[in-house]
Amino acid sequence: MKKKLSKIIQIVLPLALGLFLIWYTYTKFTPEQLDQLKDNFLKADYLYIWISMIFGALSHFSRAYRWNYLLEPLGHRARLANSFMAVSIGYLLNFAIPRSGEVSRALVITKYDNVPFEKAFGTIVAERIADLFISVCILFIALSLQFDTLWGLMDTHHINTGKLILLGIAGILVMLLFWIYLKRTRSAFGIRIRNFVHGLKDGVLSILSMKKKWAFIGHTLFIWIMYVLMFYICIFAFPETKAITFSQALSLFVVGSFTIAFTNGGFGTYPFLIAEAILLYGVDYTVGTSFGWIVWLSQTAVIVFLGLVSFLLLPWYNRTR
Repeated sequence: MKKKLSKIIQIVLPLALGLFLIWYTYTKFTPEQLDQLKDNFLKADYLYIWISMIFGALSHFSRAYRWNYLLEPLGHRARLANSFMAVSIGYLLNFAIPRSGEVSRALVITKYDNVPFEKAFGTIVAERIADLFISVCILFIALSLQFDTLWGLMDTHHINTGKLILLGIAGILVMLLFWIYLKRTRSAFGIRIRNFVHGLKDGVLSILSMKKKWAFIGHTLFIWIMYVLMFYICIFAFPETKAITFSQALSLFVVGSFTIAFTNGGFGTYPFLIAEAILLYGVDYTVGTSFGWIVWLSQTAVIVFLGLVSFLLLPWYNRTR
């Protein structure tokens, strides 16, 4: 019962927050501003949006291709089509329950390519570690280039950086205590968890033992270049945003990434925070809102389309093999 309640809260709470922000944002607009929003959508140059969506699809493909570089040192290999569909389904499921997509990816490869779940999941954790490293690098680059703007945005929304640091330290201490418990426990449950963690460790360490390290690094860089470009290219869809520089766009990309990471795909929160952030660069709030929605909707359309198609094709593809 508690597990069901927890899952319901995980799904409903972020969606409720997104709906509240949508309602809150649009109650502040006058009828004239709402008309302006419609005009912004109509006058946008959708050629750039389509290019952005292509970049998004390419990042999916590269992520699927990169996965085998981690599986091979463990003695396993997944078919590229299965990897691509697993990645696409994982992104889609993350909209329902944040971080559930990683589990579904491992389950798909376990079912259709006979890769042990804990090892498949371990390689996904290894991927996330590599991605986290790149995202932190992008964050520091954005901070160095646009520190005043990002700090101003945090100050505007009364985000306490001291509390964030303390929360991070507390999280590290909890993980350390949990690791000590796993090493010392003799309970059946603890041993199962320990064996599972060892499987995860094998997946993570596969980064060090892979033969094609540079290919893995190349794909990792390519994935994040696609992420940045799929955002940056949308800047040119509106006349009012074309003056935004690449460094400014990078800071906006960081803001958007945080909303996607901590909510159900940024539903409601992404356009809201992008509009707030882009306002600091002198872009009108209604234009910023339209920009945020178009970027979010285009990215979401890629995820939903590829995810649904993968759901339909995955069983059929593996029946015909």
